[in-house]
Amino acid sequence: MPTHQRGSSTVPPTYVDANRLWVDSRLRYEIGLRVEGRILHRLGARGDRVVEIGTGRRGLGARVAVERLGAREVTAFDLYPATVGRARLRCADLTDRVTFRVGDATALPVDDAAADLVVDFHALHHVPDWRTAVAEAARVLRPGGQLALTEMTARFVDAPWLRAVSRHPADRFSTDELLAHLRACGLEVPPGRLRRAAGDRWIQAVATRT
Repeated sequence: MPTHQRGSSTVPPTYVDANRLWVDSRLRYEIGLRVEGRILHRLGARGDRVVEIGTGRRGLGARVAVERLGAREVTAFDLYPATVGRARLRCADLTDRVTFRVGDATALPVDDAAADLVVDFHALHHVPDWRTAVAEAARVLRPGGQLALTEMTARFVDAPWLRAVSRHPADRFSTDELLAHLRACGLEVPPGRLRRAAGDRWIQAVATRT
């Protein structure tokens, strides 16, 4: 077990890792599609050429990009071949617009300034080096492109009851830490394009590449 999972004073221990049961559940998918996707649309997320990071086994972000955010071409990445294969099957009806590929959010096989929109549905808080993943999103976005994200912050991820049943890396971000790093990478969240909910534990934001 990693050191940061052994019961330090700042990061509670994980006893049973049930991440997959929730992440790929039907309920989680429906919340993302019907609630979080609608919020991102309302916050102004749009784009023709889209990159998704962290597909999950249901291809949630790719479907939201097509059905709610105006995407005509989506390239969706996940680290795990089995996950990519399952997402491809789940989104078979979108195959003319979506390509699923194995890829790392911290080293995307995408050209500079190639995307209009990068979509993140709860992927960043699972990435050990989330700062590099943000920098990669900024790199692949054209000037004026957007990063649309829906995330859980450290206030939720580090709750002892959640850590007990859901393994995450240490060093998760607060909303303010995430916003500061977005700015450092040339991504600005304009007024009215950030939603904080559940005591700043659940956020949606649309950041624009300057």
